[in-house]
Amino acid sequence: MWIVDTALKAREEQLKPVRVGIVGAGFMCQGLTNQITHSVPGMRVVAISNRKVERAAGVFRYAGHEDVAFASTQRELDDAAFRLRPVVTEDAMLLARSEHIDVLVDVTGSVEFGAHVVLEAFRHGKDVVLMNAELDATIGPILQTYAERHGVILTGCEGDEPGLQMNLFRWVKGLGLTPRLLGNVKGLQDRYRNPTTQKGFAERWGQNATMVTSFADGSKISFEQSAVGNATGFRVLTRGMSRGVEYTGDVMKIGELYDLEELRRLGGAMDYVVGTPLTKVFCLAEHPDPKQQHYLNLYKMGPGPLYSFFLPYHLVHFEVPNAIARAVLFRDPVIKPLGGPVVEVCAVAKRDLKAGEILDDYGMYMTYGEAVNVEEMSSGRYLPEGLVEGCRLTNDIAKDSVITYGDVVLPAGRLADRLRGEQYQRFRGETWLKDLLASSPRPSPLSLDVDASVRNSRPGAQLSPL
Repeated sequence: MWIVDTALKAREEQLKPVRVGIVGAGFMCQGLTNQITHSVPGMRVVAISNRKVERAAGVFRYAGHEDVAFASTQRELDDAAFRLRPVVTEDAMLLARSEHIDVLVDVTGSVEFGAHVVLEAFRHGKDVVLMNAELDATIGPILQTYAERHGVILTGCEGDEPGLQMNLFRWVKGLGLTPRLLGNVKGLQDRYRNPTTQKGFAERWGQNATMVTSFADGSKISFEQSAVGNATGFRVLTRGMSRGVEYTGDVMKIGELYDLEELRRLGGAMDYVVGTPLTKVFCLAEHPDPKQQHYLNLYKMGPGPLYSFFLPYHLVHFEVPNAIARAVLFRDPVIKPLGGPVVEVCAVAKRDLKAGEILDDYGMYMTYGEAVNVEEMSSGRYLPEGLVEGCRLTNDIAKDSVITYGDVVLPAGRLADRLRGEQYQRFRGETWLKDLLASSPRPSPLSLDVDASVRNSRPGAQLSPL
């Protein structure tokens, strides 16, 4: 962290700020733009894209920028950026292609739309910082292979829980301990919440009711913990993790919830609990050296064998600029998959569903997501929660039952489906998903050149939900 502020100060003095483009103009974009504008020397938000372009302009005005340019072509966006005039557009691809932007930040939460934008950014040499755990958890491993192919960085962000846990994981390992569990803490868990029940809370804080629902029903934390699992190799103890077990005791003793031998057998696990005071994320770790165990006990860490390290807050957009700077200036991702998927997020029925119904998106009325180890996800052919929207049910599904690929007809032509098929084939040697897509009554084009499919796609064909 301290080296980051020194590097950004140097960029400010050199009049060479890190140039940021943001895709999606929701609540988080608003906070991030204001933070960079007023508190981060050596960094500048150049452009924001959003399907409601006036909303993007409003974000700039919220941060104190009044002279906002509107662009519908590459030339218009680049001309405004060259003149240091904040610019907004409906077309995210203009940001991905602009030579006046160094890094894109995706805050949309959309998997399909995000896949198109991210791959286009890679093609134009841009690093990408994700405030989009849904995208990371669903197709992050295969997107990393494209990032490496193009020599760019794809990373999750600091401030949000996955990045916090990964920073804590790296720090604890640096102390010589062996992390055994990474945990997240929630204030509420209710699988059946929906935008209607969450409307009042969302309006109070100026947030999107769908986003707030995904927090409450467990989908968001499942995406987040899946990203952590893929970055560490840690697994879940069971599908759905704890499903909201309450722990309101001393966080220094939270290790009592877990069986150390089971954690060792797994190589490490992720979980979440509800209600732990003054705690946002935690890491349970052991130390192999009895001499160091003595020191840890002296330093008020307790007798072990599991020592608890924790953070009491997550400041989200306040810390995202650190992730941007680490990616652009130091080529250091905050969080990225080690390789193939370890944990994924399956779709579960939030109510009894009937054949013929069209599924709405996560954070809505019909499904919630649960983290599950990839072996179960693949063998059960579970439908990913990040790609439920638009799927037509062919079978009745009982409440709290997992939805499978065999229960739905997929929307035609989705890039993210093809990338998941490629992900399973590349990392697991499995072709069942690619074969399923090829045999679909309305198959998507299965070109191996995914980059080409992005080049030929219509920008804005699927738009950010924000």
